Amino acid sequence: MSSPAIQPFDGKSVCLFCGSSDLSDPAYTEAARAFGEQTARAGWRLVYGGGGVGLMGASARAAHEAGGRVLGVMPGFLRSRERLFDEVETLVVPSMHERKTIMYDQSDAFVVAPGGVGTFEEVIEVLSWKRLDLHAKPVIFLNLKGFWDPLLAAMEHTIAERMTPESFRQAWVVRNTVEEAIAAMQEADSVPGLQHDLR
Repeated sequence: MSSPAIQPFDGKSVCLFCGSSDLSDPAYTEAARAFGEQTARAGWRLVYGGGGVGLMGASARAAHEAGGRVLGVMPGFLRSRERLFDEVETLVVPSMHERKTIMYDQSDAFVVAPGGVGTFEEVIEVLSWKRLDLHAKPVIFLNLKGFWDPLLAAMEHTIAERMTPESFRQAWVVRNTVEEAIAAMQEADSVPGLQHDLR
């Protein structure tokens, strides 16, 4: 089955991985709004999971209201659960696999805001691809209130145990504020293509 057509966009795009929960700390939702707005003001398109709830919905609405381009990608079976935000360009696709493939292909950088197990799965796959030299796109953890410290510690553990090469530490950066994450995102063109899989 072929993917739906996507409206042309000549600028840079950032993929935001984040949670869809409406029950999380309001500070995370406010940061998602700020990220969406600042992404639009920077002239970047926001690529995200297509939902209208949680941090996803907050970031997409803010980017849209600030006049930015937004591309949402959602598998059909999640339409009711994540409440499709159809005021922006949105693709409804058959599977999670196709959702992630389109989000990856359409993005120049990835920002990882607080989220649940789905966000874990998305960023681990992108980092795994980077570990295998399948891409050199920036991966930026927006580490609000130290949210990502446990995951970062787990990745450090794999390096300490020699399951992952030390060069893997260069596969991501950590930023603690929206402004710092936006600045790191805008450095996408200057990030060197590192070779991590040195076996």
